[in-house]
Amino acid sequence: MGGFFKSSIGRKVAMALSAFFLMFFLLQHLAINSLSVFSPEMFNEVSHFMGTNPVVQFALQPVLIFAVVFHFVMGFILELKNRRAVGVTYAKNNGSANSSWASRNMIYSGLVVLAFFVLHFIDFWIPELNVKYIQGDMSGLLEGTQEFRYFEELQHKFHSHIRTIAYVISFVLLGLHLAHGFTSAFQSMGGTAGRKTALKNIGKAYSILIPLGFIFVALYHHFKYVLS
Repeated sequence: MGGFFKSSIGRKVAMALSAFFLMFFLLQHLAINSLSVFSPEMFNEVSHFMGTNPVVQFALQPVLIFAVVFHFVMGFILELKNRRAVGVTYAKNNGSANSSWASRNMIYSGLVVLAFFVLHFIDFWIPELNVKYIQGDMSGLLEGTQEFRYFEELQHKFHSHIRTIAYVISFVLLGLHLAHGFTSAFQSMGGTAGRKTALKNIGKAYSILIPLGFIFVALYHHFKYVLS
């Protein structure tokens, strides 16, 4: 196993696998968040299930956190090794003529996306841990009511103009990161043979629609509060 991660191919495969997992998580996360727009009651029900289900909390959640950390650490390692390997020759080449802006700046968009994940954890995950495991409240109810608290907490987070703008910018850069990362992950797994154009189109659609969906949810709750 140690030799696998020491090889260039091994690191790229591991990076691709973590990318697939995170892309699936983004799709699932968007599906749940979209419920807050179309059915707050269902959003509350699904959020409570996800927040109290032991498989999600003690098996899938640690895997998700590990995947996030692993993906970005491995990405930075690969970027540094690629820059060292290319060396002076890279400076002589016109990179913009042979690759997209997204592919040349993956490390920078990755840093912003990582910062977004940290902000997201501070906004939602850490307060949730505090309520459930420090305060000991597993009911998920608003204080003094019989209604779940998740929808109201989500809306409250997007009252702030600054926070909403930060989320929108982060999702735009997430889209740029995904624009190159989607096809790159399949290429690392050898899945682009004869399907490169189709995968590029699917990747382009994914990298636009997923961030756009998150932006819509954020702006919906923000303007709903502003106009109320």
